[in-house]
Amino acid sequence: MIWQTARFAVDLSRPRIMGIVNATPDSFSDGGRHASALAALRHCECLLRDGAELLDIGGESTRPGSPAVALDEELARVLPVVREAVRLGVPVSVDTYKPQVMQQVLDLGADIINDIWALRQPGAAQLVARHPTCGVVLMHMHRDPQTMQVTPMAGDCLPQVLSFLEHAAQSLQALDVKRSRIVLDYGIGFGKSVEQNFSLLARQSELLALGYPLLAGWSRKSSLGAVTGLEVNQRLVPSVAAALLAAERGARVLRVHDVRETVQALTVWQAMSQHDDSPPNLLSNKDTSA
Repeated sequence: MIWQTARFAVDLSRPRIMGIVNATPDSFSDGGRHASALAALRHCECLLRDGAELLDIGGESTRPGSPAVALDEELARVLPVVREAVRLGVPVSVDTYKPQVMQQVLDLGADIINDIWALRQPGAAQLVARHPTCGVVLMHMHRDPQTMQVTPMAGDCLPQVLSFLEHAAQSLQALDVKRSRIVLDYGIGFGKSVEQNFSLLARQSELLALGYPLLAGWSRKSSLGAVTGLEVNQRLVPSVAAALLAAERGARVLRVHDVRETVQALTVWQAMSQHDDSPPNLLSNKDTSA
């Protein structure tokens, strides 16, 4: 399976690591550490040394309750980083929902638009459709960042997430965007309860049935803190575990903060996978006649 992006055809026959670059002062996990362009670029280089294969640069925090950022401020945060990051030899994704930001980063050579609103802002889908090859990540979000965790989704969220993502992808293809450009993200933490988030992980196969690659963004999320009792800066091990479980269940892009440790865990899993000839659903085949 190939993910077509502006400059790269990304081979998704195995999971790929997307390193997170928060060029913001208020991100939930590392706000302020990479807020300057120089610090963000150094972080890009560090992530690549640790094994990242894609970079995802964002200039607006979308943690629950976060305020919207003015267009000029987001551009000031993101453009200097993207301008240099596109020279690093890997696909560069920009995490934004504003069409004006999308246009300017694509003009600078960015490869992927990663949109929490799934291109629902006016003009966003049309802008992406006008670009001949850029990749896109369509994410499910319930409500908006200011209210999504005030009133999370109710009941079994998977049918709703499935329907939303299928419609978003089909709508984009109706604008002549090729299927090979689209990756889906089920939106961990975006208007869902802890139980719903883990249900989506357990049932990833149902999302994969849509036929698009999946991006999993579990890194340092509050659901991991809820089940472990760990603060955000202590969630390295749970984050790696969740990324590995997502990969094992078919996710092909893992959006993470802790690149080196995730790469190490995937290396062990992939080494085992090459020699795994055990039958699937082993427990269900157990002889219980005795």
